[in-house]
Amino acid sequence: MTEPNIKAVRLDERLIHGQGRLWISNLGVNLVIVANDEVATSHIQQQLMSSLMPESVGIRFFSLEETANKIFKASPRQTIFIIVKTAQDVLTLAEKGVPIKELNVGNIHMKEGKTRLTNFISVDASDLEALKTLHIKYHVNLNTRTTPLGNDVGSDFDLNDYVTKH
Repeated sequence: MTEPNIKAVRLDERLIHGQGRLWISNLGVNLVIVANDEVATSHIQQQLMSSLMPESVGIRFFSLEETANKIFKASPRQTIFIIVKTAQDVLTLAEKGVPIKELNVGNIHMKEGKTRLTNFISVDASDLEALKTLHIKYHVNLNTRTTPLGNDVGSDFDLNDYVTKH
């Protein structure tokens, strides 16, 4: 089984949007996988996200199960960017064997019961537990860059240290 050529995995509750397109351009990928059970069955959401994609980049909308089942079938020439909506979604992919070396935690909205870590990342107990498991059990490096360049406010927050201590 050949290791898939995953260039990046990003957690962003907004999935694909203007900033997400910046990631796609900077990574130089030719395939984006939106791994989310809800979006995998929503043609309206798929059409909206597809309209933001450059024509040179393929996009697939897979459930978490389908992502895990198909990721190792990717051609070595496919350079892949996986986008997920929740920390639990990323953990599910890792548990199902998707090789995730690094996770960019880009946007988890502030809601009641969540603790604000940066301007763009707020976590509750469930988020924290999923991120902690990813980091400790699956050895996933966590980063908080909001852009691929990473020189913005909050991009220097040490999420690895935070999840280890909490």
